[in-house]
Amino acid sequence: MQKTAKSLEEVVKELPPDLQEEVRDFANFLLQKRAARPRRKPKFDWARGLKELRDKYTSVELQHRASEWRTDKQ
Repeated sequence: MQKTAKSLEEVVKELPPDLQEEVRDFANFLLQKRAARPRRKPKFDWARGLKELRDKYTSVELQHRASEWRTDKQ
């Protein structure tokens, strides 16, 4: 016996009205979630956050230190 897959519409029609409404709400949620959000300009409020360390480390040393700091947290 071979089963044929029902379409989404067929499955939803078999549900009671309250569950059909839930499916509709969830589908609308997914559509909104997927909708393109307006792009914002990037913020640079983090810039110069390590200013006090620039005389102590070179940029390469800071990269290594940052890597160490990230792995220390795990």
